[in-house]
Amino acid sequence: MNRKLVVRVVGLILGIEAICMLPSLIIALITGGEDLLPFCWSVALCALTSFLLLLVRQDSKRLQTRDGFVAVALCWIALSLFGALPYSFWGFSYADAVFETVSGFTTTGATIVAAPSALPRGLQFWRALTQWMGGMGVLVMVLALLPSLGEGSVNLMKAESPGPISSKLRPKTSETAKSLYIIYIVLTVAEMIALCAAGMPVFDSITTAFTTISTGGFSVRDASIAHYGSELINWIIVAFMFVSAVNFGALFQLQRGQWKDALKSEELRLYAFITLGASALIAADLFLKFGKGVYESISEAVFQVVTLMTTTGYATADFDLWPHFSKAVLLLVMFVGGCAGSTAGGVKVSRVVILFKGLRRELRRVLHTREVRPLTLEGARVEEGTVSSVSVFFFAYVVIMVLCAAVVSLDGVGLETSLSAALTTISNVGPGFSLIGPSYNFAFLSVLSKVTLSITMLLGRLEILPLLVLLFPSVWKK
Repeated sequence: MNRKLVVRVVGLILGIEAICMLPSLIIALITGGEDLLPFCWSVALCALTSFLLLLVRQDSKRLQTRDGFVAVALCWIALSLFGALPYSFWGFSYADAVFETVSGFTTTGATIVAAPSALPRGLQFWRALTQWMGGMGVLVMVLALLPSLGEGSVNLMKAESPGPISSKLRPKTSETAKSLYIIYIVLTVAEMIALCAAGMPVFDSITTAFTTISTGGFSVRDASIAHYGSELINWIIVAFMFVSAVNFGALFQLQRGQWKDALKSEELRLYAFITLGASALIAADLFLKFGKGVYESISEAVFQVVTLMTTTGYATADFDLWPHFSKAVLLLVMFVGGCAGSTAGGVKVSRVVILFKGLRRELRRVLHTREVRPLTLEGARVEEGTVSSVSVFFFAYVVIMVLCAAVVSLDGVGLETSLSAALTTISNVGPGFSLIGPSYNFAFLSVLSKVTLSITMLLGRLEILPLLVLLFPSVWKK
């Protein structure tokens, strides 16, 4: 392994993090908040550590595949540990600070903060910014801002980008990263303007846009989006959440005017179908069992389905009080998640497609033993190695979720709480059911549970492999 280059990449990332803390420090200075000194100390420590790591001279600029995976895993761990410093210096326990930071960077939205509105403005902005940084990927940001990190820089993007199949939009990795961030920034600015026009305060519009486009879900208001009581704001957020969970490759095609190619996407069509179908089922359930009006049933169902399927995690209603059938549908969409190559979490729609096609192929083999039928996705053949990796990913996903639920259950909580805590963290959703529903938070859990859930959030965001490879001794050999 190219250890020195990996160390320099970590140092570079910490330098970027120190720079990203500066806006929060400036806000703390302007508002005279108690978080001014915490940010001063955090920026200083982050910058100093970055400087020391960047003094290491690498032997080669070549990043192998395993180097990319190790670099991504270590960068996200370092980001979380140093990103927790402002919270810790302000008064959080370090375990709580790390949990909140990991939830931010992984765009999970699970929180230990009961009243976000009581936080100083600088910390509020930092909470939102961590989600925006983590949504597209911090290393993708580095590749967009700086020249290529050598011939193997594509391995950084491959290790950090979500989805079973990695593809480049442009011939060069840095150009692909820039194209992705241009789309990301345009969507963010567009939502800021739309929310301001709808009557949301400017600061709230900025932080909400950060946490919507990243499908993160942190809010500066205690009642989340329900605080504003505006149907217009709700529908604006629904639209941007839905778009943010679409594969950015399809958005790139739309940007270039290739509408037919984008709309032919098998994954996009299934994503839209699941969203509409789940919304219709829940709306009907609310209408028939709760006696709500037609429009109220539809608006509540659509918002909660979109926010949970895109793994954003906002709330306009306490869905934990809904009928059991509606909660079961919400669990399913939380599990599936958004499209590959988007900011959303979950298993991803493309993997679900591959798994179902693989199941159908195996059933056909029982009936027609000599039949050879390759799997296809988006009109292209899916390599058998990809099919195998999807199956392994799904198995690991379920095992990790069950193990995490077992650890959380040691706190004496029920199955609904422990299992939904595991699902909502590995899928990077945020709120769960029962004691961690949209009206509650994760503060009551033990340190062991918080650490376990923090690791689970990282595993979900990095799609398991980059973190698990750190456990193999052979990875650390030259």
